[in-house]
Amino acid sequence: MTTDKPLPITKVMVWKAYQQVKRNGQAAGVDGQSLDDFNKDLENNLYKLWNRMASGSYLPPPVRRVEIPKSGGGVRPLGIPTVADRIAQMVVKQVLEPELELIFDQDSYGYRPGKSAHQAVEVCRQRCWRSNWVLDLDIKGFFDAIDHDLLMRAIKAHTSERWVVLYLQRWLQAPVLLPDGTLHPRDRGTPQGGVISPLLANLFLHYAFDVWMRRSHPAIAFERYADDVICHCHSEKEARRLLEALQDRFASCGLQLHPQKTQVVYCRDSNRRAPFADVTFTFLGFAFRPRVSRNSRGVIYTGFLPAVSPQALQRMRERIRYPFRGRYAAAQHSTLDR
Repeated sequence: MTTDKPLPITKVMVWKAYQQVKRNGQAAGVDGQSLDDFNKDLENNLYKLWNRMASGSYLPPPVRRVEIPKSGGGVRPLGIPTVADRIAQMVVKQVLEPELELIFDQDSYGYRPGKSAHQAVEVCRQRCWRSNWVLDLDIKGFFDAIDHDLLMRAIKAHTSERWVVLYLQRWLQAPVLLPDGTLHPRDRGTPQGGVISPLLANLFLHYAFDVWMRRSHPAIAFERYADDVICHCHSEKEARRLLEALQDRFASCGLQLHPQKTQVVYCRDSNRRAPFADVTFTFLGFAFRPRVSRNSRGVIYTGFLPAVSPQALQRMRERIRYPFRGRYAAAQHSTLDR
């Protein structure tokens, strides 16, 4: 379909993007316009968005920042785009994502079609049986630390669509509206909460971590869900050497491992009884640790197994206590407060 516009963005592309955004809901951005408000003049709003995107004149508005309390203390900053901007981001995502899916690693599970957190947890469970040691990685402030130059280099390597590059550059540079009303310019990072942000985060870590691991440490298995990463090692020495190598690798990419939250863990069970202080880690809401269980023959044993973490249980109780807080708030806690 031709558009008679400089950029090959069709009305159908905008309509499909709207349908996807509509299913996800979400709150209002800096313009205060909710999805219901947007729908009141839907045809005109979609036409204006298409006209601006296809002509190359679309400029993303600032992203509204909200702060979500974390169960362990502190807050997690979340960026809320406007409804129109979420649709615009979805237009780009639907073009870029199929290209990136061709190169993404099989052990990258976060925010990908056909992949899930439960798959990652199950694979992690099985690998903990085969490998005695785990390196549990925590990347400090990952979404706010993404290097724009490195990210754009990766984007340009995987799309020939100049308009995709154009709009991604504009989104990365869009300022953030802070809770106190001030505008904060950005030279790094991509806000959590944006439609395109998880895809860009996966692309960045694909090169910063996945490809590097396959090349430099091919014998070490891992699961990655966005910036949550578990590596399976055969010895404590191997885990600590990997930690040192990853500290250097991430530093070269502008990232830093959290010194307190990154840990080496021993997978203790009935057959693995060596003394070691750290024998538990949490991955995607599941606490992995030694647990007493019973096998199919009724024999009691200690296995290294996952179960819902105390933090996840607390979130479940909150949802039961406040069942009408809204889908958006519930989604924030279930996917972000880990």
